[in-house]
Amino acid sequence: MIIRQVRKLQTSKKNSGIGAIKSNRIVLYAVVIPLAVFMILPLIYILNHAFKPTDELFAFPPRFLVQNPTFDNFKRLAQATVASDIPIGRYAFNSILVTAAVVLSTIVIASMSGFALSKMKFKGKEFLLNINNIALMFVPVAVIIPRFLVIQFSGIYNTVFAHILPLLAMPVGLFLIKQFIDQIPDALIEAATIDGASSFRVYTSVVIPLIKPALATVSILAFQQVWNNMESSNLFIDSENLRTLAFFMGTLTGNANIVAGQGIAAASAFIMFVPNIVLFVCMQSRVMNTMTQSGIK
Repeated sequence: MIIRQVRKLQTSKKNSGIGAIKSNRIVLYAVVIPLAVFMILPLIYILNHAFKPTDELFAFPPRFLVQNPTFDNFKRLAQATVASDIPIGRYAFNSILVTAAVVLSTIVIASMSGFALSKMKFKGKEFLLNINNIALMFVPVAVIIPRFLVIQFSGIYNTVFAHILPLLAMPVGLFLIKQFIDQIPDALIEAATIDGASSFRVYTSVVIPLIKPALATVSILAFQQVWNNMESSNLFIDSENLRTLAFFMGTLTGNANIVAGQGIAAASAFIMFVPNIVLFVCMQSRVMNTMTQSGIK
């Protein structure tokens, strides 16, 4: 009799626990789904805006969704690129080259620096970490003049390095990777050291495999920073052959008339946005792991 009562009590507790979990999930979905819809609205707008005909681009009040989709904006963009003295392929090549160099270099520099600041002991470690944390407070506009002076005095003005070197310093990437490496147990690194692994071997064989989600997140941030960057082409480059695709798209929009310019701007914004969303979709799982992982079990 007592055993039956105990079993009934356990069953009731189990059912109540399942019911509580279901109710919590319903509340969570009720909050998250509207937020997700709200966050995806800009993506939907960019997609629809690129295919709007001229009358819908200038409609008042503005329409969120396209009514009569057309490829006229992309045709005007293609015509504008053909009329350029320098082919668009040159600008695209410059952007791809600069983006690849910046992303790869940023990953290597941030991961090595994060490993040193997290697991190594040396003088000035806290000072360097504080400098990086202070750098997080500065927006790019605040350092344009110092950056220009450094590029001018270093002799890389009007070279491809003027695109690359200013973007290698990424304080948020270093901070993110350093915090992620802090979660790696010291015992794991000590065991590798006892087995005879050098610091570089520990970095490549132990640390890198464990921080791949953080590296994916930093690569996305670095890609967005450099792919849409027009500052270097405007301030540090005089030769048209060295300028990037983002700058070229901006000049097409500015040189066109008001009516055609709106359509070209919509099409170019969509084209420049597509690589960002494709990269994020490909690395989405690793990015989510960076945000949710709290430690290594």
